[in-house]
Amino acid sequence: MIDGALLPEPISSSSTVPRRRWRIAFLLALGVLVNFFDRINLSVSRDALHVSFGLSLVAFGYLSSAFSWTYAAMQMPAGVLLDRSGVRRVGRISAFLWSVSSFAAALAPGLNWFFGARFLLGVSESPTFPANAKALGYWFTREERSLATAITDAAAKFSSAIGVPFIGLLLLYFGWRWSFAATGFISLFYFVLFYLVYRNPSEDKGLSANELDFILRGGAQLEDQVKARSGTSLGYLLKQRKVYGLALGWGAYNYTFFLLLTWLPSYLSVSLHVDLLHSVFYTSVPWLFATFTDLLVGGWLVDALIQHGRNANRVRQTVMVVGMVFGLAIFGAARAHSPLTALVWISLALGGLAAAAPVAWTVPSLISPRESVGTLASAVNFCGQIAAISAPIVTGYIVSGTHSFAAAFVTATIILLLGIVGYIFLLGPIEPIPEPR
Repeated sequence: MIDGALLPEPISSSSTVPRRRWRIAFLLALGVLVNFFDRINLSVSRDALHVSFGLSLVAFGYLSSAFSWTYAAMQMPAGVLLDRSGVRRVGRISAFLWSVSSFAAALAPGLNWFFGARFLLGVSESPTFPANAKALGYWFTREERSLATAITDAAAKFSSAIGVPFIGLLLLYFGWRWSFAATGFISLFYFVLFYLVYRNPSEDKGLSANELDFILRGGAQLEDQVKARSGTSLGYLLKQRKVYGLALGWGAYNYTFFLLLTWLPSYLSVSLHVDLLHSVFYTSVPWLFATFTDLLVGGWLVDALIQHGRNANRVRQTVMVVGMVFGLAIFGAARAHSPLTALVWISLALGGLAAAAPVAWTVPSLISPRESVGTLASAVNFCGQIAAISAPIVTGYIVSGTHSFAAAFVTATIILLLGIVGYIFLLGPIEPIPEPR
């Protein structure tokens, strides 16, 4: 019998169980891919927007973080909405508004309009990762959840790997407005697909009784409509030390992630004198490596070790901490003098962080009280977005003042060290937070 406060006995995946649940993982991964097309579009378009609107480096830093301002502000409301209204309803509205914001950016007559489009993008994409954490908690056993999460998280890295050259070519041949229009059409396609496909397990008429029983016996989060109407209060969650440890670690990860997401093409062109055409292709190298480590280490290896009897808590903690330690390789890029050396250090850093990321995203569904995954994930992601807001702006000031990225990479190294401390001493064992009385 499964109780929300108890850990079920691990079970092995059976080849006789249908695999309908995996289409949900790939559907959500496609949504993340589209999300990050929207986000990296701006980093590739910096020079073109400078010509159109006269953007300085500092102004570009502010514009790059504009998305994260509303994204961060909406995290708490989005989490509560997800726990009350459900993934299906919130996800549909969210996906539709992605396309609206991309088309608005493509039509922007001036900088104020462009800022408004980025603000709308932040609002519309704010439920994405908390919704994914909640949906995967419903659909996957504890033994399969790391791989399912890695599939969705790796899409963020793969999006940068293929999106930067794709959008870069669109920009070079058709102009920045068409690159934003293209992401608008892709977003609209995803809205239709999500509308037609996504259901919770209890709502999916195509889900067999055998597979549903397998999911529930494997420790999936139980759907509880009565509890969903009240949920666990945010105040209760904010009294838990584990929440702060997870938030600190995620914020440290996100600082380096958004520094590279926003500034990597500019770093290659400004510091290492790589032209735009080559920089968009060079940029894809560390992101492809990160996609590989995300899926292989953060997903497959974690689940394989747990399924073969290794201590699940120790496996997850080790991958999270060691991945963050590899992230410290960003320090090496501070002294790199060639594109090859820089890409090696950045690939090591992104690869380590990518391995840790899907494990960190499984934690909310593993430790949260029942029907509170959305709220907990949103609270953690809020801290991540504070870092996402800070990284482009702080980097813009540093590069503008020093004419170098070295101090920006050193800053990221220090913040990663703080994140490692959070994972080890505050988060501690990955075990459930007690249900509130």
